[in-house]
Amino acid sequence: MAQLKLPLLLLMVLSISCIIGMVEPSFARRSRNRAYLEASCRSTRYPALCVQCLLGYVNKTGLQNPQQLAQLALSVSLYKALHTRAYLLKVAKELKKIKAKEYQMVQDCTEQINSGIVQLSQSIEELRRLNQEEAFSDQSFWHRSNVETWVSAALTDATTCVDQFPVRNMSKLKATIKGKVLNMVQVTSNALALFHRYAAKYGAVKP
Repeated sequence: MAQLKLPLLLLMVLSISCIIGMVEPSFARRSRNRAYLEASCRSTRYPALCVQCLLGYVNKTGLQNPQQLAQLALSVSLYKALHTRAYLLKVAKELKKIKAKEYQMVQDCTEQINSGIVQLSQSIEELRRLNQEEAFSDQSFWHRSNVETWVSAALTDATTCVDQFPVRNMSKLKATIKGKVLNMVQVTSNALALFHRYAAKYGAVKP
């Protein structure tokens, strides 16, 4: 099975679409792609976001393959994490200059997102290795277990960052940070669900 490789520019477009949405052409030839994606995204916690993030690429490629869809979702999640880290690093640098009390919280979040980036990168590579294994081999089970463990860890790291922020009465800066990280949490949660959907037929992981 061919490996899915996403150009940086395409990932950027997909990532932006997770937040602001995309203009979706209504061509009849794309209805089947959307139907497949919507059916797949029903297994996720945030199905509307799932479709919004992935539809652009699915329409371009016509992919209707659970493994490639999981690979795509993980790639988008990784890009979201990289984008979020870049924003946090910029904010932390500014806060450190003025010795703001929020600096340590932002620094902690940056470390958690860094950890998630490592986990997501490992997961993507592991899923690629999985394609080279027999479906029910011990090595296949091991690869799938690694992906689940690492994506779950990335999700936990990002959620820990979000939990540091209050539910209400936040400054504009805190609200912006929380929103960006929460978007990453939701996208990563969806990626994990799509991976579960792909792997469930082998009985290796359970949602």
